[in-house]
Amino acid sequence: MDMKKMMQQAQKMQRDLAKAQEEIKDMTFEGSAGGGMVKAVALGDMSIEKITIDPDAVDPEDVEMLEDMVCAAVNEAIRGVNELSASRLNSVTGGMNIPGLM
Repeated sequence: MDMKKMMQQAQKMQRDLAKAQEEIKDMTFEGSAGGGMVKAVALGDMSIEKITIDPDAVDPEDVEMLEDMVCAAVNEAIRGVNELSASRLNSVTGGMNIPGLM
């Protein structure tokens, strides 16, 4: 493989990676807990956009259970975003591990 062709491929991969990273920023994933009583939506930048709590999940006598459901929903949402991000980046890199990418 000649050097020029290799450089062109590297530049294309760089453009594709930049595009994928922009797409990842717009991704969302919803996690839920308690049979859907608590929902959390995470964005591609790992921030939480929204938390929804069904009023039936609010029991003043058991705040701990609600706290656990919120944590579970948020963790599920973040795991989902991580998986979507990794899948999108792997489609660009062909599974190559590029340090500092994720």
